Amino acid sequence: MPSRQPAGWCRRRAAQAGVARVWIATVENIDWPSSRSLTPEQQRREYRRMLDDHQRSGINALFVQVRPASDAFYQSSLEPWSKWLTGQQGKAPAPYYDPLPFLIEEAHNRGMEFHAWFNPYRATMDTVTRRLAPNHPYRKHPEWFLRYSGKLLYNPGLPEVRNYISEVILDVVRRYDIDGVHFDDYFYPYPEAGQVIHDEDAFARFNPDGLKLADWRRQNVNTLIHELHDTIHHTKRWVKFGISPFGVWRNQSTDPNGSATKAFQGYDGLYADALEWLRQGWVDYVLPQLYWSTGFRVAQYPVLVEWWARNSNGRHLYIGHGAYRMSESTKSDTVWRNPRELPRQVRLNRTFPTEVSGSVFFSSKSLMANVLHTTDSLRQHEFRYPALVPTMPWLDAVPPRPAQNLTVATEAAANTLTWQPGPAAADGDQAAYYALYRFADDQTPTPMTPAICLPYSGPAWPQAKFCRHYSPLRARLRLLSHRLRPPAQRKSAYLGAHYWPRHRGNCGPNGPARIRAVACRTGSCPQPNAPGPAYATPTAPRPTTTVNSPTKVKVKTKPKRRGLFERIFGRR
Repeated sequence: MPSRQPAGWCRRRAAQAGVARVWIATVENIDWPSSRSLTPEQQRREYRRMLDDHQRSGINALFVQVRPASDAFYQSSLEPWSKWLTGQQGKAPAPYYDPLPFLIEEAHNRGMEFHAWFNPYRATMDTVTRRLAPNHPYRKHPEWFLRYSGKLLYNPGLPEVRNYISEVILDVVRRYDIDGVHFDDYFYPYPEAGQVIHDEDAFARFNPDGLKLADWRRQNVNTLIHELHDTIHHTKRWVKFGISPFGVWRNQSTDPNGSATKAFQGYDGLYADALEWLRQGWVDYVLPQLYWSTGFRVAQYPVLVEWWARNSNGRHLYIGHGAYRMSESTKSDTVWRNPRELPRQVRLNRTFPTEVSGSVFFSSKSLMANVLHTTDSLRQHEFRYPALVPTMPWLDAVPPRPAQNLTVATEAAANTLTWQPGPAAADGDQAAYYALYRFADDQTPTPMTPAICLPYSGPAWPQAKFCRHYSPLRARLRLLSHRLRPPAQRKSAYLGAHYWPRHRGNCGPNGPARIRAVACRTGSCPQPNAPGPAYATPTAPRPTTTVNSPTKVKVKTKPKRRGLFERIFGRR
């Protein structure tokens, strides 16, 4: 991949890119850590390499599985350490460390959001209870669990189970600097021949409305979703809550509001009413798993993208892509063997610019493997340019205050642009990221013009150095919003992942150009295709000295069978 763009590259406006995200599965060591026997230092090195690779692919958010089966990839007083982290459930890392702060910080250092992925109801991957840690919830409350298809599952019909799951999740929300809480599609279990969910006792005791069994099970799931949405936002209003449901809500043959498909139905089979969550505003985003190709007859990808776009009800819609399907030898959907399929799906998403906010790939390992050279294609074309995370105005519509004391110093090798953060906004928040843009006099850029973003990474209140071809006296500065972060909760802040290493070395002979800096945080960036902000123009030339010794950050100016997934997740 070239490290230097051709002359005039910044004049090309990129299509709306939206978010590019990836699932990092820890169950069965699918993605990270790759082995239960890795030392903590090996785990950290492996995670850093993974994130560096994803940063090159334009990934700007991670969904990391921190609770795969009623266990923890973090220090918890409620649940045992995960065996997929240390090799034995309940055994702490040695030498000791708490992985979650490290995982979050490394993501933030690269400008990536960190969403903590929880599996709410799965308790074990088998029914061999003698291997459970002494502090596993089963030891104290065996009555909370159901046995189904060789696993222990929490019984969603018990109020005490819902309270406990909420307690586990809110413990993480309170203690860690996560950006979101994420659920996958595993609610009630995927149906299997000869298997019965034995929740008769709970159905008899906790059904005051006299609902039918299927409606009662859906009500149990809805109650958990509703309560979690409210308590998460009450605890930390900026933490997003989203779910990745099965790709088909209902078929049109079953329900006139359904999609023109002939597939398994999440509403009926998993008792997961994603449409109701969207109607009620109980989720901040929905991420349907559309793991079928554009040519799969019973559940065609284009049909489902259009259906979800039409039913997203104003909430963010991200599309889950089955990148792992390219590695399978399935005969049921051979279109996945075409290297053009995944890029084609991403481009199709962008035909819904106001409804579809981006793509998410399952899973990290599949994207890093570069199967059929698809990742190369995404890097060079679909995700060539960076993307700002779209706004969630229902969480925050108050932008941060403008930066202060902009100065530009002329040096022999580079010009240095320096500024300081403005005061806290009316809601107490401060900007946490800055996006830097370079553009020519004949351009009218907006924050959604990713092709002109400059390579910049580091803290939010810095100094930034640019090559001498950038005219320092024409610099302008303005703040937008990208990450919602109260000052009391945010000790440091970082740039977004959209400042890619591949854009380094752009100090070529493009002539003088203005420099603008933009600070943004989730909740108040402009929506894609929205008009750009009014930029503040200095009324007089800025002095050539820095002020109050702000932190320095430099921009480099030199170039530089039933598969495992189906068995674990019920993917279909």
